[in-house]
Amino acid sequence: MEATSKKLILLFVFDKMATPLAKDTVLDLVAQDNQWLTYIECQQLLDELLDTYLLFAKKTNDKSYYSITGDGRECLANFYTRIPSSLRDEITRYTRENRLQYRKKQEYFSDYQKNPDGTYTVILKITDGGNIVMELKLAVPNRRAANRIYNNWVNKAAQAYGLLYETIID
Repeated sequence: MEATSKKLILLFVFDKMATPLAKDTVLDLVAQDNQWLTYIECQQLLDELLDTYLLFAKKTNDKSYYSITGDGRECLANFYTRIPSSLRDEITRYTRENRLQYRKKQEYFSDYQKNPDGTYTVILKITDGGNIVMELKLAVPNRRAANRIYNNWVNKAAQAYGLLYETIID
């Protein structure tokens, strides 16, 4: 497959995901979870698409989040037929079915650490495009509780945020 088609595949993925994506999320989505491009190709193509202003990178504290630009959308609209229709269909279906999981993976962060007194501190964050929307630290009595919170965060973060927000606003 030629380099132009590979760039178009990457632009198509950004268009279908419809949200800024961190580099590690792009690499997971395109090269690891699906073999639409290789890891090395994806790295190279991201840089080339940035250099030609077809992608835009917004840097936050520790990550860059990539988005398709207006020029990128225009380029894609003009040349998307260079991507095989079966691949376009596969990308469309996959991104529709998995968009929320990728967003959760990059927007909901959890970690825990042991304190000197034997308790644990669990750190929970929700980010949006790299900006911290909420950060919460919880002290828990043992590793089991910390691990349980850590594992539940991805599926419970939105609900926890909603409850906390409603409680504080009222």
